[in-house]
Amino acid sequence: MKCIINGRLVLPDGVVDGKVLLYDEKIAGIADAGTVDLSAYEVIDAKGNLVCPGLVDMHIHGYFNEDASDGSYEGLKKMAEGIVENGVTSWCPTTMTVSKEEILKAFEVARELKASKEYYGAKVIGVNSEGPFINPSKKGAQAEEHILRPDADFILDNADIVKLFTVAPEMDGGLECIEKVHKDGRVLVSMGHTGASFEEALKGVKAGVRHTTHLFNAMTPLMHRNPGVVGAALSCDNVSCELIADTFHVNKGLFKLVSKVKGDKLCLITDCMRAGGMADGDYTLGGQHVKKTGIQCLLDDGTIAGSVLKLNNAVKNLYENSELSISEAVNCASLNPAKALGVDDTIGSLEVGKCADIMICDNDFNIINTIIGGTIRYECK
Repeated sequence: MKCIINGRLVLPDGVVDGKVLLYDEKIAGIADAGTVDLSAYEVIDAKGNLVCPGLVDMHIHGYFNEDASDGSYEGLKKMAEGIVENGVTSWCPTTMTVSKEEILKAFEVARELKASKEYYGAKVIGVNSEGPFINPSKKGAQAEEHILRPDADFILDNADIVKLFTVAPEMDGGLECIEKVHKDGRVLVSMGHTGASFEEALKGVKAGVRHTTHLFNAMTPLMHRNPGVVGAALSCDNVSCELIADTFHVNKGLFKLVSKVKGDKLCLITDCMRAGGMADGDYTLGGQHVKKTGIQCLLDDGTIAGSVLKLNNAVKNLYENSELSISEAVNCASLNPAKALGVDDTIGSLEVGKCADIMICDNDFNIINTIIGGTIRYECK
């Protein structure tokens, strides 16, 4: 058995001091510091730092010059190992609107990695299929030639590995696709890359949309006489919303408002592309050229092309630019996405019986240790 002492435990409803976190592969208990015989445990001294649940990145395309859409097992493994340095313990490799053959290959590689016991990176929850069922008018950095008519069977035939997918509800066949997938119950339906009106978005929610792909980006905006997809996502209590909190995709002045409106339905994501963790320069996304400069990644025509955000930095940005407590901000990158994906019974918070997926970080959310299944997988040197 192992334990973490001298840490500030970040629990779902607050931060507590003077406690010891007990665990092996799963969290075994939280005890008062003076009641534990430390000689019986393998001890980690958190030295007054935050002890948080491991982070869950439900929307990430790439890292360390690799991309989930490449369909490379070694590439996916490299990504999984790299993002552990950012406190991520579980993730959804996210595919782009590429050819159907490439998407299916990416699904198969994700299946293999999820089943593997031979790697030490973040655990694959399942795939996030961002497209190909989107609106060409809001394609963003997606490849228009590979956009397809919404097809529920394509998703359901791969529901063993696909955990969520993006669809534009206004497209021909969109509502029927949404309804069929939602009724099946295995895959979370997200609206995004959509030109839907407010009314069309609400029809999507009625049909089964329960999530929103990177709120504000690649969707109709909130206007006072046409609330758009943004207005629908914010006003529907049963819809969770992704937010790329890099301060570039969305102005940080909105973080406070969005967090107040969505509460535990707010999910921080990175939407990170292959340039994540890499130096400034030239990269690709879905076969298109991208220029990385600092936190900005742009196509040649100036279109925003994903991010290079690290999820721990997203937590920091949200915390510093909202009125959320530390635990509430951490929940947005752990418990909230776990709930959205239906896996909060095993991950997402420091609660007895859940996986011992743990992030130790300082007050600026710089990662000190990342623990997965009770084993240290990253330690800051």
